[in-house]
Amino acid sequence: MTIKKKATKSMVIDEAAIRKLADLMEEKNLNEVEITEQSQSIRVSRAAKTQHSTNLIDPPKQPVKETLTQNESSLNDASNAVNSPMVGVVYTRPEPNSSDFISVGDTIKEGDTLFLIEAMKVFNPILAPKTGKVSRILVNNGTPVEYGEPLVIVE
Repeated sequence: MTIKKKATKSMVIDEAAIRKLADLMEEKNLNEVEITEQSQSIRVSRAAKTQHSTNLIDPPKQPVKETLTQNESSLNDASNAVNSPMVGVVYTRPEPNSSDFISVGDTIKEGDTLFLIEAMKVFNPILAPKTGKVSRILVNNGTPVEYGEPLVIVE
């Protein structure tokens, strides 16, 4: 944590106030707070921690629906897989209390939204590359995904 203050001749540093700001930063998961009062300013900042924001969509804790093992994956599955175009957190529904975008057995059209992937606090829609039937969903709501990771199999 670094503390920067503007140079003034009569600045009195209130350590209790700085500690309260640091506690507030931890509680609210902030990286920086700056308070300016008249000609005095105190800024408290810390190194950013890597984390995934779930303030818009709250993922439930549940086991992975289905994963591909080396024995299960086939050329057919690989050619029908929709892979993640980025690293991020996948969301299977638009809002916490709504239903999933897709379910196994659904018939989808090219351009339909399959998932959202949050990357750098931006929600990116993952669209169906073709018309077909959802045969397997390989990710759960709120789970991290890597670039190129299979998300769903569309036959």
